[in-house]
Order: sequence, then structure tokens, then C-alpha cells
Amino acid sequence: MFDTLSDRLSGIFTKLRGKGRLTDADIDATAREIRLALLEADVALPVVKAFIASLKERARGAEVSQALNPAQQIIKIVHEELINTLGGEGRRLVFAKQPPTVIMLAGLQGAGKTTLAGKLSRWLKGQGHQPLLVAADLQRPNAVNQLQVVGGRAGVDVYAPEPGSGVGDPVKVAKDSIDVARRTAKDIVIVDTAGRLGIDEEMMQQARDIRDAVRPDEVIFVIDAMVGQDAVQTAEAFRDGVGVTGVVLSKLDGDARGGAALSVRHVTGQPILFASTGEKLEDFDVFHPDRMASRILGMGDVLTLIEQAEQAFDEDQKEKMTSKLLGGEQFTLEDFLDQLIAVRRMGPIANILGMMPGMGQMKDQLAELDDSHFDRVTAIIRSMTPKERTEPKIINASRRLRIANGSGVTVMEVNQLLNRFADAQKMMKQMSGMMGLPGGRRSATKSSKNKRKGKNNRPRTGGGMPAGFPGGMPQLPAGLDPNALAGGGMPPGFKLPKLDFNKLQKPKDKDR
Repeated sequence: MFDTLSDRLSGIFTKLRGKGRLTDADIDATAREIRLALLEADVALPVVKAFIASLKERARGAEVSQALNPAQQIIKIVHEELINTLGGEGRRLVFAKQPPTVIMLAGLQGAGKTTLAGKLSRWLKGQGHQPLLVAADLQRPNAVNQLQVVGGRAGVDVYAPEPGSGVGDPVKVAKDSIDVARRTAKDIVIVDTAGRLGIDEEMMQQARDIRDAVRPDEVIFVIDAMVGQDAVQTAEAFRDGVGVTGVVLSKLDGDARGGAALSVRHVTGQPILFASTGEKLEDFDVFHPDRMASRILGMGDVLTLIEQAEQAFDEDQKEKMTSKLLGGEQFTLEDFLDQLIAVRRMGPIANILGMMPGMGQMKDQLAELDDSHFDRVTAIIRSMTPKERTEPKIINASRRLRIANGSGVTVMEVNQLLNRFADAQKMMKQMSGMMGLPGGRRSATKSSKNKRKGKNNRPRTGGGMPAGFPGGMPQLPAGLDPNALAGGGMPPGFKLPKLDFNKLQKPKDKDR
């Protein structure tokens, strides 16, 4: 969604990096270009004015004029101002002291309230809560049925006493749901209210009546992130008419310019709590202003990547892989298959790589990535026998032909996979030796014999590191948890091999 804005800001910063010092004229020109970039992204004019005013004030201050690298300081200021515009520090849901906690969803029709109700209930269930969905949208045709379907997919109970489609009293349904939640031991009630194609007093009055009947702990305004400048008028109407306490951005995976995301926090004065990034129920997460600002500036989002990896790799898999590495055991195709399946659970590979720092400059290549390549690799490994997965060296020509026929690929693709896996095995073995793990460390006796014979007589650093390796063990960036990185079976200091994007590109029609 923020690709256009990211590209514009990246171009602006590229011009700044070549300057040793910044004059007032440079600051004015930079501010003018950033203003145009924000306006083109459909950011509301009051938000743009406040952003630019703060940027100019800070840019003319001591933090830039006395800096060794003024251009980097400007980038730092823009990053911090983006965080402030998006809400500063993220806020979590406010839970009632006495259950159930009542969450009321409000917004225009088509904003995605019903789907978001299912996503929110699924997320809360994963946090250990027992949510109840309430079908209080009795105007839109099939809204009740849609909520029941979404609730079933999320594994959450739905309270829907009325058929809807214009039949039933939504205020009574919402009010009765509180008693139902208490009787069924539900600690959270999520009320899905009706929307309209446009803002009108009838809709606002119904929303106010439901609010007064259930006295919600949170009134969450659901806004379509693709609406652009209309977000300001809609947000102001719900702020004044209902009184929202938080915002959820839906459809962040769209191709609009993203102005709503940067405007709604400033207009409503309320924090953005969650973001919906796709059509699936799992495409939903807590909103972090600092991480979103980093993505907009092309800095990646390593923390979210780590969190997704921790969710994708289960505890048994982590322990198994860690013990195998620590024990010096061989890395097998069975292990590789487990890792590949876990990575696929994290989502499209383009999204995963897009969270890595610096990948913003490779958007065109990322857009060409084809996840079916990983499906073919999975099919190849699953066409092997257990012994072949454990001992790939026994796979001769006839076995390769059988595997290719069984997985629907060519023998060349099987050969390529085995060759790359052999390289991966060597790399894993080298890492074991570099870390001083069993299986990678030579015995002292053999080492001393070689020394006497003059073999391998090179100085080595501590921990089994080869000579010349800077600083011994590789160091992680500040702020990263090595245990989290090692969770997926990857030891601290592990670096991904250089990607061959040609291997991952979508096949042309003639190759299908």
C-alpha cells in the first residue's frame, strides 16, 4: 500500500546523502518534496501541515546543524515524525475489571467490520480468551449468515437470535448478548453493528442506542485504508457521533496510496489498535507505529518477522533442531522439509522477504517471486523414501528419475535441489565448526599431529573460528533476541544465502 510513498521518500533521501551540510534552502526544498509526496499519498491536509511544520522546526535545530551527517539526521527526524503521526507508542485493548469485556465495532458498510470481527475473535481466542460474536447488523442482507460463517471458521460461538435482512431489533440483540455471555462463561463480547453506504443520522442514532445499551469498554472504528481523503470526514463523523476509543485499519494489503492510515490517528485522536492485511482470518495483527514507519521508509520489519517465525515453528521443532545442531548431527532433507513447511506457514515468501532491511530496493524482483517453486520443492522431497531423505547420497540416476516422475518435475529440477542441499549441508557443518560444536571441532590429538607435520598450521581464533574471522563469534544487532533467532533451528549469526531470483520467478506461458 505504501509503495508509492516509500519510493518518493527514498528518492528524496538519496539526494540528501550526497550533501556534507544542509542549508536552509536545502531544508525548504526537502520539506516541499516531502509535502508533495504525502499529498500524493492522499494524506489529509491538516496532517501534512502539522508534519511539515514539525519537520522544519527540528531540521533547523541543533540536532541537524551540529550533526556529523546531517542527511541521516533528516531521515531520523522523518522516521520519528512518522511514528508520532501514526500514534507514537501502540496501545492494547482495555479489558473490563469484571467480565465480560464488551467491544463494539462501528464503521461504514464495506469497511470490513464483519470479517474483522472474525479476525479479532480468532486473535483473542489465541490469547487465551473466550469471545462471543454478536450479530447486531440486522439491516444488510445475509450479514447474520456471514458472521456465522466467519465465526465457524474462527472456532468462536455466535449469538444470532434474529434472521436479519431487515428483521429484528439490533439494540435488544446487543443488550441480551451480555446476559448470554455471562451464562456461557464468555469473557469478551464483540458486537458487529450495521453500516451504511454513507454517513447518515439514522445509522449514527442506532449506533448510539447500542452503545448506551451495552456500555462498551471499547468502541472500535473500522476504516477501509483505501478510502483516501474521505477517511477524514468519516472519522470525524464517528468521533463526534459515537465516540470511538480505538481504530482498526482494514485492507492494508490493497494498492491504494495509504493516506487513511496516516490521517486517521491525527483526526480521531485515538490510537490504531490493529491492522488487517489480507482476506484470511490469520491476516491480522497488533498495529505497531514504529514498525509501520520503518516499512514506509524501506527499513524492513525484523521484529515482526521474528514474531511470525516464533509462531510458525512449534516448540518441539525448535528443540529437535537445536539439539541436532548442538549434537553435531547431520542436517537431512527431512529437516529441510520441516523448515520449508514452517516458512510457508508464515505467508507468501515475498511478504517475508519484504520485511528484511534493504529489500525495499528489490520490489520488482519480489513481485515476480512465485510461491509455487517452494511447492515443487516440497513435492520432490515427499516423493523420496525415508532413507533417501536421510541419506541423499544413495539417490542414483534411476532413483532421480522415479522421484521426478512422482513429483511431476524434471530430473534437472531434482538434480538442482540435491546440489543446493549438499551446499546447505556443508554450510551447516561449517557453522558447527565455527561455533565449536561437537561434530565440527577437531580433536586436540589430531590437531597436534597435523601441527608437527606442518599441515593446517594456521593460527585459529577462539571458539573454533578460522584465522582472520573478525572478532571471533559473529555479533547480532543490538535489540535482537538470539534465542528468538535460533528458534527456527537457525543459530545466532546465521546469514541467509544470496537468493537467486531467477529460480523463483513465475514461469512464462511456454514453460508452464
